[in-house]
Amino acid sequence: MSLGKVMVAACALVMATTQGVAAEPSAAEAQKSADNIKAHVTFLADDLLEGREAGSRGYDIAAAYAASQMAQLGLKPGGDQGTYFQHVPLVAFQAADQGTFVLRDKAGKVVPLVFGEDYLVGRNPVAAQTKVSAPLVFVGFGVVAPEHKRNDYAGLDVKGKIVVAISGAPSAYQTEERAYYSSGRTKRALAQARGAVGFIQVNTPGDEKLYPFANAARQWKTWGMSWRTGAGAAFAVAPGVPSLASISVKGAEKLFAGAPADLTRIAEMAGSKAQDPPRFLLPLTLEASFATNIKPVESQNVVGVIEGADPVLKDQVVVLSAHLDHLGITEPVNGDAINNGALDNAAGSATTLEVARMFMASGQAPKRTILFLLDTGEEKGLVGAEYFARNPTVPLASIVADVDLDMPILTYDFTDVIAFGAERSSIGPAVRRAAGAMNLALSPDPMPEEGLFTRSDHHRFVEVGVPAVFFMTGFANGGEKEFRTFLAERYHKPNDDLAQPINWLVGAKFARLNYEVTRELTDMAERPAWNKGDFFGTKYGAK
Repeated sequence: MSLGKVMVAACALVMATTQGVAAEPSAAEAQKSADNIKAHVTFLADDLLEGREAGSRGYDIAAAYAASQMAQLGLKPGGDQGTYFQHVPLVAFQAADQGTFVLRDKAGKVVPLVFGEDYLVGRNPVAAQTKVSAPLVFVGFGVVAPEHKRNDYAGLDVKGKIVVAISGAPSAYQTEERAYYSSGRTKRALAQARGAVGFIQVNTPGDEKLYPFANAARQWKTWGMSWRTGAGAAFAVAPGVPSLASISVKGAEKLFAGAPADLTRIAEMAGSKAQDPPRFLLPLTLEASFATNIKPVESQNVVGVIEGADPVLKDQVVVLSAHLDHLGITEPVNGDAINNGALDNAAGSATTLEVARMFMASGQAPKRTILFLLDTGEEKGLVGAEYFARNPTVPLASIVADVDLDMPILTYDFTDVIAFGAERSSIGPAVRRAAGAMNLALSPDPMPEEGLFTRSDHHRFVEVGVPAVFFMTGFANGGEKEFRTFLAERYHKPNDDLAQPINWLVGAKFARLNYEVTRELTDMAERPAWNKGDFFGTKYGAK
């Protein structure tokens, strides 16, 4: 589509009021938007791209496609050396073998562990060989939260020991703070600060329902990634505390045999607001040894820019981010090994391109500059977004907000949305105005146990002090069934493909929401800012 043809749609998006609320799009404009999103997703989720794994040929094709679309729309290059690409140097790491895990009780008797049933070996991005032999200490959630007067390490000496923790964080915590404390990065950093030498996560029965251990076992040979530092090493938050293994519910029965509490009791207490799981020295030692394949990989983020028109505000930048990558090729499911990632996240990438088109077609330049970021390696741990946030192609101090688009479930007509992070900053009022203009309700996080706030790219911007919002289509109007069905049956599986019943007009609606919010943020008088005393604004230092 040429830029001239794109501009024909301008009349449908001209702003209707001085408050910046766009007019209701015509049926023709909504259909045009739906068709654009369908076209992008159809290409990005095709088998030709082989699941778009970061660093692969398929991802490179996706990146070239995205850059060509940005150029066609008239976005300016925002990457390296006048291009649409920001080079992202990566380190890929993969479990080289099943490892040797020998549990011994106090008498020295071996407690057998079965690979793939009881445990899955970890991966260490900073060492080709990992050997640890140490006693085990169970630290409950492994949370240290001074503002809640909580320290799961109180009374425990973990120096020189292997920390064992269950997933999650106390359910009484505010959902986004709970997500922060549930993060494995947070937990391993806390363990390293206290002298631990290894980390093991134990899956609970709740985890098993959401993410069956068998599915993780299917993907255990996939490559993890981190970005390379200037010294050429993999960036790691806690390099001294490698993730040694994840333990299944079945394996936990062996791990907690003879302990003060078994996994069933621990999980019950963990899910209660009135009780906490106990913490104790396990009557076991672990001898862990495994190898990690490590190799350098090159990839790229795709970056396009619409320059702001206001002579003062144009130096401030609003980022729209979405991840372009997916899982690539894994062990087959029902004969299909290509993880197409149609909704996760070809749909989010397509929406980002469509929002860019809507701005170009509106006939009204934004006051602030907009940077459209389609990044690599999200499925590897939000890697591309982290690289950009720590090595931005614009001054970090100029970035005032991030709007993230990840895995919209477009199989039903959503009537509410969850705006993660919005109420932590002045983004909140902008979101309320935009959602209200579309008659969309704002709902609280319906799945706080998932820790979604730390699991998408916006969180890497939060970690460098930038206010952010991430939208999830809500649970009203049949949304809960659709969302939970997607998680159970298609999430991170090959059947997240074009065969599922995607409603492209719903995709157009999601694009319009993100356009409205971004328009609010680009044109509002005051710079977006954290609310005074906010948890994340205080923890990471407001920019």
